[in-house]
Amino acid sequence: MLKTAFAAARDRQRLQEIVGVLVGYGVTNVVDKLGLSGMARLARWRAPPVDVSRLSQPERVRRAIEALGPTFIKLGQILGSRPDMLPPHWTNEFAKLHSQVSPTPWEEIRPQLEADLGGPPDEVFAEFDPEPIASASIAQVYRARLETGEDVIVKVLRPGLRRTIEADLRLLGHATGMVERQWPELSRYKPHEQLRHLATGLAGELDLMSEASNCEILASLFPEDDDNVVFPKIHWEWTSERVLVQEFIHGIPPTDLVRVREAGLDPVILSKKITQAFMHMALIEGVFHADPHPGNLLALPGNRIGFIDFGIIGRLTERRRSQLMVLIGAMLKQDADGLMSILLAWSGGTSPDLTKLDAAAHAFVVRHSKKPLNLGLVLEDFMTMARDNDLAMPTDLAILFKALITSDGVMRQLDPNFDLFSAAAPAVERKMRAQFSVRGLRRKLETLGGSLYGAATELPSLLQLLLVRLKQGKVTVEIEVKGMDKLTQGIERAAARLSIAIVVAAFAIQIAPRLADLGTPFFATVTAIIAISGIGWVLLLRRTRSRH
Repeated sequence: MLKTAFAAARDRQRLQEIVGVLVGYGVTNVVDKLGLSGMARLARWRAPPVDVSRLSQPERVRRAIEALGPTFIKLGQILGSRPDMLPPHWTNEFAKLHSQVSPTPWEEIRPQLEADLGGPPDEVFAEFDPEPIASASIAQVYRARLETGEDVIVKVLRPGLRRTIEADLRLLGHATGMVERQWPELSRYKPHEQLRHLATGLAGELDLMSEASNCEILASLFPEDDDNVVFPKIHWEWTSERVLVQEFIHGIPPTDLVRVREAGLDPVILSKKITQAFMHMALIEGVFHADPHPGNLLALPGNRIGFIDFGIIGRLTERRRSQLMVLIGAMLKQDADGLMSILLAWSGGTSPDLTKLDAAAHAFVVRHSKKPLNLGLVLEDFMTMARDNDLAMPTDLAILFKALITSDGVMRQLDPNFDLFSAAAPAVERKMRAQFSVRGLRRKLETLGGSLYGAATELPSLLQLLLVRLKQGKVTVEIEVKGMDKLTQGIERAAARLSIAIVVAAFAIQIAPRLADLGTPFFATVTAIIAISGIGWVLLLRRTRSRH
């Protein structure tokens, strides 16, 4: 029973609140499956503001999630971006989740803000408006002006939020453990990994200093003389875990096309610049804004763009970015085999039906053979194909795909004929040049040489241990294997040849390019002699063995 797992007194009250909300919105099947029916009879709950009997199951769950607060809202938003995990009627409903809530009264915010600022806001700032300009489930935002005359925004965490979120995460940790035990078929979706992603995201949003650092990290990815992309200046002297003070950027939401055109801005140019900036972050630098929805983007004079709200950023390894290049190439070339290979690489060790997957990949390229490609539809269909074949996307890619789908929607409002692949071409070309440049290839060769050298140094000891184990097995089990001596000698000779070959190759790969760069032909010649001698030695041993 799940109830025994939640025995800790500190979380019991919160659990009762959760059960009460679920019962109130008619989500009793979840309560029953989690073994909380007994607690449901004791839970206090208020009747929801709507007649839930008229709502579908996905809508009842979505409304219950909104009533449960920021932890569950973030979880629902994550699930809503995962067509590889949930069918459309669920993801479409979860896409409606929003974190805009009624503001916490100023009387409750003020004591915490004064403590964090070290004084009353109207004394710290030249001007401060206690009426929030935005109110979300985690923080509220206020306008202010510094003594220097700069306009700023002051973002403040809601009081008492951390305790509730920490309790929610503990309860969800118990729940995911139970899900994995009772429904092993769901393990391919890695519930604990999803929970870890949720916890990481919430930790970043609960620490406004982390958000401030994220802003400066993304700003540093662009040259200082590039004024096409704007990030707000952080005022660190007043920023802390619960307060963020940053420059107020005067801009227009890019989807407000009337104001955009009245300001003399070109929506098509804006769409290209937003795309190129995002692709530069994701493909070239491997760090990107993870939530580029219209409220976090600004259109600025001169067709410049501004980014705000950096609670969550995504990261991609070099290997993952290389895989993305293969995926983009496969989509553009309508290469079903390439798509299938990427899906298998991202399968997480599962064993899908290859015949079914091959048919799905070919059907996918046929569906998206027309140009320009609608990236949002392509990615959603791609993740649906993964779900239909019992595959789940890696979390880092799910974050990127969600961001791409979100930004693609913004771009299409700016330019109905928007083609992300064409707009992203400059970033893709830079990535390809960097990946296949002399420096890039040399870096890969050096990495390979280091790996080969490490393998060569470990191989003799590993083979020696293997031989010892084989000999020990012969004595212990008392089974005589004829020709064991010849076998062990053969293994030893093969190991020696393999070790020499690997060391020679690694030596040549590692040393020759560096000495050549230094202009030392003598040492480069010595390196070549060593490599040729080593290869000759290996061939001689092979010839000797063939005579025997």
